[in-house]
Amino acid sequence: MNLRPWITVCTLALLASPLAFAADAKPEPDEKVVYKTVGDVELSMHVFKPAPSDSAEPRAAIVFFFGGGWNGGTPSQFYGQSRALADRGMVAMCAEYRVKKSHGTPPKTCVADGKSAMRWARQNASRYGIDPNRIAAGGGSAGGHVAAATATVTAFDDPADDTTVSCRPDALVLFNPVYDNGPDGYGYDRVEAYWKEISPLHNLSKDTPPTIVYLGTKDKLIPVATGEAFKAKLDKLGVRNELHLYEGATHGFFNKGDAYEDTLAKSIRFLTSLGFVPQR
Repeated sequence: MNLRPWITVCTLALLASPLAFAADAKPEPDEKVVYKTVGDVELSMHVFKPAPSDSAEPRAAIVFFFGGGWNGGTPSQFYGQSRALADRGMVAMCAEYRVKKSHGTPPKTCVADGKSAMRWARQNASRYGIDPNRIAAGGGSAGGHVAAATATVTAFDDPADDTTVSCRPDALVLFNPVYDNGPDGYGYDRVEAYWKEISPLHNLSKDTPPTIVYLGTKDKLIPVATGEAFKAKLDKLGVRNELHLYEGATHGFFNKGDAYEDTLAKSIRFLTSLGFVPQR
């Protein structure tokens, strides 16, 4: 199937909006605030705020987690999407989390920080005018794993967290996510001792939130079969979900060009359908 005409139509429709941001246009967050301190390490949340409104209605929010194989990366990866969603009425956040290159940490620490970030967003809902029952999580690659893990994995809570506050997001927006950490999945050699506890694919339940996934058919890290298995499990559990395959696309395809615009348009449509983005 040739998706080019459809992607072009979506691209033109999105670009017609003054709220669209190209992938290579990196807006700056409105605020950076430390959400977690571990020893001398401070982790910041990069916050994008919607325009002021006369309405007292609380906003929905989304927390993005960057990709980088649990080794590196930067919150700026999702600045474009965050600004676009903020301009559509959501509070959008990009979370820092500890990674191997900078902090010498394993993947389970990434998940612990991800859970802390989601709890912080919920604990600070009133501060940002957020509805604590409408907080999504999103991410790409290893960041997609962190986002999915906050929704599915029960282990790896930070001992310093207030676990009476839920870390579970109310929706997931996942870009070529690392969600199979089993023997045939990504990163098994790094999580072998606890793969069953950290692999989102192996921890799905009927309580998994509505999920949208984007995946390239030529992704050498995340096979299409993995995406289809994830979708089939959610379908069986009765969880609303969408899997969008991009013909010929490789890992990280969503970061630029038509695919960036199309995945952003689909994300807005998905979040609008859930009541996270106001109707226009």
